[in-house]
Amino acid sequence: MISRSGSADKRLSLLIELTDRPGALVDVLRLFSNAGVNLTHIESRPARGDRFDFFVDCEGERDDPAIRLVLEALTDENVRLLLLDRQTVPWFPRHVSELDRIAGNTLDAGVALDADHPGFHDPDYRASRARIDQHARDYSVGQALPLIEYTDQEQATWREVYQTLRPLHERHACSVYRRIVRELEVACGFGPQAIPQARTVSEFLNERTGFRIHPVAGLLASRDFLAGLAFRTFFSTQYVRHHSRPLYTPEPDVCHELIGHAPMFADAAFADFSQEIGLASLGASDAEIERLARCYWYSVEFGLLREEGELKAYGAGLLSSSGELAYACGGEPQDQEPRPAPERYEWEPAVAAERPFPITEYQSGYFVARSLQDAKQRMQAFCQALPRPFYARYNAITRRIWVDRAVRREV
Repeated sequence: MISRSGSADKRLSLLIELTDRPGALVDVLRLFSNAGVNLTHIESRPARGDRFDFFVDCEGERDDPAIRLVLEALTDENVRLLLLDRQTVPWFPRHVSELDRIAGNTLDAGVALDADHPGFHDPDYRASRARIDQHARDYSVGQALPLIEYTDQEQATWREVYQTLRPLHERHACSVYRRIVRELEVACGFGPQAIPQARTVSEFLNERTGFRIHPVAGLLASRDFLAGLAFRTFFSTQYVRHHSRPLYTPEPDVCHELIGHAPMFADAAFADFSQEIGLASLGASDAEIERLARCYWYSVEFGLLREEGELKAYGAGLLSSSGELAYACGGEPQDQEPRPAPERYEWEPAVAAERPFPITEYQSGYFVARSLQDAKQRMQAFCQALPRPFYARYNAITRRIWVDRAVRREV
């Protein structure tokens, strides 16, 4: 939505005190309408005796002619009025181009691998990874995604991962995932033969749900990663795990991203579900980011559905794990290590938001949704109830975030 002054960023917030009488609010709101000022948010406060307050956010600034007309009219009506300063919130991207600013904020150093990483002592692996990482760092929104030349060894690693997971998917992946993978096989050459190019997969996703892939060189902080989802953008690594342990990776790699995540972003309900989490993260407090990250973990990464009475996986962490996939769905773990049976909980975002999660071991419990539509609706209800500093909406045409009140992004 564009304001009448021509800028989507111009907002004015007002605190108005009125006498509690029939029609008082309607009379005041009519003043905004008469001046041609668009209201973006109205919030009331409990009455105090014969008085009550309400907050109004509108498009424009105090020096705009239309705003001056409203302020003069309110003064003439003897309305008590207070102009509020812009609310300061943690920085968040307002336009898709600003995703470039956060894409480089990786939590690790990319090629500077930890000593316990399988590829730490392999100079050839480190060199290949450095080359792939640099492609990600050089990328900017609007450019064609880089085409990666993978080595024969990297292709062999992908092949082993894909061939190991494929029969497990037939038994334990949700029906939506299986259907979309078949479509990817036809449209993008998805399969064990070669690592698909993120460019081709991104085009496939964009045609179906408007999601796109943005390459990154490593793991991002939760706030940064979730912000991308608000723009229907998935931050994805493109490097490959080390060949010495093809069925293990200490970090997200192209096998996890393309086999686990990418197919689900082609489903409309899942895409909307993911974007809902992203929009709720914009400008949120650190505490709310942590709660949203837990919801993301127990759904987008490790979520289960119940289909025809059976547990099926839709979370990428499960769909890309040959060991944990069967375990989560009620079968025997592929590694055969003795483990207690996991707990299963009905998908309730408010419960998941308070539950910490392990990163380096199997989950002790999984949340089960009735369907992807059910998962989305419950997530939407949870996000609407959060103490959000503003309401945000994404404009897919301008690729810009619209907010309903005046905010200042803290640098």
